[in-house]
Amino acid sequence: MIRFLYSLLFRLAQPLVWIRLAWRARRQPEYLCHLGERYGFYGGRPSAPLLWLHAVSVGETRAAEPLIQALLAEYPDHSLLITHMTPTGRAVGAEFIGRYGPRLRQAYLPYDLPGAVGRFLEHFRPRIGMLMETEIWPNLIAAARRRGVPMLLVNARLSAGSQRAYRRFLPLIGPAVGKLVVVAQTPADAARLESLGARGVRVTGSLKFDVMPAPEKLRQGGDWRRSLGGRPVWLAASTREGEEALILDAFVRLDSPDILLLLVPRHPQRFDEVAALLEERRLPFVRRAAQRMPVPETRVWLGDSMGEMPAWFALADLALIGGTLLPFGGQNLIEAAACGCPVLVGPHTFNFAQATEDALACGAARRVEDAGDAARTARTLLTDRAALSAMRAAAARFSAEHRGATARTMTVLKGLLD
Repeated sequence: MIRFLYSLLFRLAQPLVWIRLAWRARRQPEYLCHLGERYGFYGGRPSAPLLWLHAVSVGETRAAEPLIQALLAEYPDHSLLITHMTPTGRAVGAEFIGRYGPRLRQAYLPYDLPGAVGRFLEHFRPRIGMLMETEIWPNLIAAARRRGVPMLLVNARLSAGSQRAYRRFLPLIGPAVGKLVVVAQTPADAARLESLGARGVRVTGSLKFDVMPAPEKLRQGGDWRRSLGGRPVWLAASTREGEEALILDAFVRLDSPDILLLLVPRHPQRFDEVAALLEERRLPFVRRAAQRMPVPETRVWLGDSMGEMPAWFALADLALIGGTLLPFGGQNLIEAAACGCPVLVGPHTFNFAQATEDALACGAARRVEDAGDAARTARTLLTDRAALSAMRAAAARFSAEHRGATARTMTVLKGLLD
């Protein structure tokens, strides 16, 4: 009955869903592409046995790459379907198809309506379904259970805030979580998921530690570094709404024209908005999209490109992780560590709490109070090469010591498939 009411409300809310899609399409027209897939209508049935992995957007898709590689190698007679919910996630998945070949397929996961998820499962008939991180869809999970499709929540994480939110809907969420095989990143994630009804949760670590930066991106970052002639570079990586203004104002107050600020917003639809902030402050800047390198007078390099974050980390002397100055919960610092880049984090790191605490404990990261503290700390560290070198070495150790989640996750998967 609870799931019936949920489905009814979701169906009644569809006009609002369409309005939201149209609103997002103002900045990203791709939101209006493949609309039929969002309701379970697809073309071209798969001929080979199929494995299915759901990765909502960019972060989840990039984190899934080691698992995608392992699945393709372990099951060479299978194809692998990757589903998404956002155009940016789909764009990253398209890069993987170019890299790993036609055994990879892509589609949008349909909305969690009984008819839509039923059509999806009947069309693709996957042998197994894997949901990345925190994707709990009651109708989808129930439909897969009826069809005998084992469902896993892999690389699972759940913040304390999300746990409280889910517990408000426990009669709906609990039965869904109880039907999943859960592979969690940390013991704390496992405990929170068990409080929602998960059983026998395995802790395998984070797949993100197994994502290796593309060598060509690291070389690109090294080339940029050499072209800048040793100028210190402070990177603000994956910044969120409201943070750029705080960072820019703190950077202006710093009055250190030798430092180049590399500003990379998380969402591409905000690139022009951030460029406008730079123009308001009359800061000399260049856009990466313009394909021009900074000159000595350039104060800010706006990273308005996609897929180049490893190159930015390889270029930078120090990175501030976005989403941590304001209560967004923080973005992933693991990629920075894999590139050997020391990091600063603000007070809000609940999305990656364990990884952040481990990085702080080993000296790969430092915590700052606000944007002003971040700017002052950056200036101090950028003039202390010995301290930066020690942080860089700690970041490399931190990254190496936490690898292996892919192999542990594959052990669980093979147990279900074989």
